Amino acid sequence: EVRLVESGGGMVQPGGSLRLSCAASGFNFGYYDMTWARQAPGEGPEWVSGISRADGRAYYADSVKGRFTISSDNAKSTLYLQMNSPKPEDAARYYCAREPGGLRIGILPPKADWGQGTQVTVSS
Repeated sequence: EVRLVESGGGMVQPGGSLRLSCAASGFNFGYYDMTWARQAPGEGPEWVSGISRADGRAYYADSVKGRFTISSDNAKSTLYLQMNSPKPEDAARYYCAREPGGLRIGILPPKADWGQGTQVTVSS
């Protein structure tokens, strides 16, 4: 059974930092491209960042580029999202997702391959 369990969310001040984690199990984690997505209340889901196993490169939405960093610890089957200098508009529920068909920048994978998410609030 594929399982993706996000953690690390909470409240963070603008300009602070927060690291999200996603523990994966039930599949060969190091083989699949992985993605972070988010959804704010009343908004549609948004692709945030992805990592390609083929070239080891990370990709970001323009809205988070230069502030967020995606990384992967294959030995721990864990995906991370380091959020630096968050802004109020970054507040959302953050999800990690497996990319069964490979990473497509800006396009979200099927909901069946998402975790349950972790909530991030940005407020002073």
